[in-house]
Amino acid sequence: QVQLAESGGGSVQAGGSLRLSCVPSGYAVSRYYMGWSRQAPGKAREEVASIESDGRITYADSVKGRFTISKDYANDTLYLQMNSLKPEDTAMYFCAADRFSPAAGRVFRFRSQGTQVTVSS
Repeated sequence: QVQLAESGGGSVQAGGSLRLSCVPSGYAVSRYYMGWSRQAPGKAREEVASIESDGRITYADSVKGRFTISKDYANDTLYLQMNSLKPEDTAMYFCAADRFSPAAGRVFRFRSQGTQVTVSS
């Protein structure tokens, strides 16, 4: 069972910054998909940023130019640097990671418990 440990959430005023971290337990940050999503109360989950297995990085239009996703292979950590935060960025943020199972012969996607980000105006 893969577990993803998040940290870095909290409360900040509009215009501020936060950095989220995600560390998989039991294995190194992989070259498979890893990404961040968020869900605000009453809204659907939205994928915010991702790094595909081929290295392609994708951002939601709502965060382009403000958020940066990165992998630190030396420290086995996935990051989401969030700058110029807006009240509409308030949500529970989740990291996700794919891992290949040789026994099953396919990739599984695992998701963290989530960390709250609150941006006040």
